[in-house]
Amino acid sequence: MADQINSLEELGGAVTADIGGVQGTDAETVVAPRESVKDEFGRSYATGKRKDAVARVWIKPGSGKVTVNGKEMNAYFARPVLQMILAQPFSVAGVAGQFDVVATVKGGGLSGQAGAVKHGVSKALQLFDPSLRPALKAAGFLTRDSRVVERKKYGKAKARKSFQFSKR
Repeated sequence: MADQINSLEELGGAVTADIGGVQGTDAETVVAPRESVKDEFGRSYATGKRKDAVARVWIKPGSGKVTVNGKEMNAYFARPVLQMILAQPFSVAGVAGQFDVVATVKGGGLSGQAGAVKHGVSKALQLFDPSLRPALKAAGFLTRDSRVVERKKYGKAKARKSFQFSKR
């Protein structure tokens, strides 16, 4: 762009003509469609995180069997609320019962682990079938929930709580 840009309209025209380093293309044609990412066994892999828990998740087409750390989902996550959390990505994407899930999860408690597996399943689903991404993204399942426990500070009872004040 050796010539001078004097107005805002000229700037807008110059930017749309030079998107992606390709001259004279529209912004819509530069964006490449997402491709499915699978390994040699037909599985998609993703990691999910929540609080201190980290889950490694593999999904493949199947009957809807979910295995977490070598156990059935009902045995590992005994509380119905945690089982419901794991089922959310499949119901939102409309593929309930169509994928087998194998997950290994470490760290944190059961609630954080369930959230980590949910995050990993959501990411793996969108890698397996990119057409599911808009529904999962709209539900907020592809965003990592970054809330973690605040560290304890020196001179405090907990992270922010002070010791009881004594006047005498």
